Amino acid sequence: MAEKREKGNGHVDVEEGSTSSCFRTTETLLRMVPMGLCVAALVVMLKNSQTNDFGSISYSDLGAFRYLVHANGICAGYSLLSAAIAAMPRPSTMSRAWTFFILDQLLTYLILGAVSVSTEVLYLAYKGDAAITWSAACGSFGAYCNKATASVVITFVVVAFYAVLSLISSYKLFSKYDAPVYFPSKGIEIAGFQG
Repeated sequence: MAEKREKGNGHVDVEEGSTSSCFRTTETLLRMVPMGLCVAALVVMLKNSQTNDFGSISYSDLGAFRYLVHANGICAGYSLLSAAIAAMPRPSTMSRAWTFFILDQLLTYLILGAVSVSTEVLYLAYKGDAAITWSAACGSFGAYCNKATASVVITFVVVAFYAVLSLISSYKLFSKYDAPVYFPSKGIEIAGFQG
């Protein structure tokens, strides 16, 4: 735990352990929130179906929405696992920093791709495309489109959280390296690792 020392002027100096603990708690919460949002978006989309005089439609009828459901499920699982690991008070190692960096980047792009494709499908469902004779479907299946829109909006919030997590893991990884050192006699720059 952090050690507090009282200075002569009455102020309390908190050592770096408190900052590390606060940063770890913040990172853990930032990893937990997307889990809840992913599960919410996943449930909304899984329950999304509508039947009327024009026929029936379900999320599973469109590949983009199936991809969104799978991506939300994967991200929810990763968020839970990474939050549990981030919550453990361990020293940050290079392998741990690289693992978080790579997986955060991977999951950010996975969920960004899923929400982008789903947004395009929703756009076509609302507006249609006369050039390929794709008529607007949301006039006939309004409740379906509203639920799909809610799921996509929630997933965009997840993307924002993953972008922040990617920045944090990037900072934690690359702050372990020194700035490049220039050797004028050799004409090269070398980055060093802070052991």
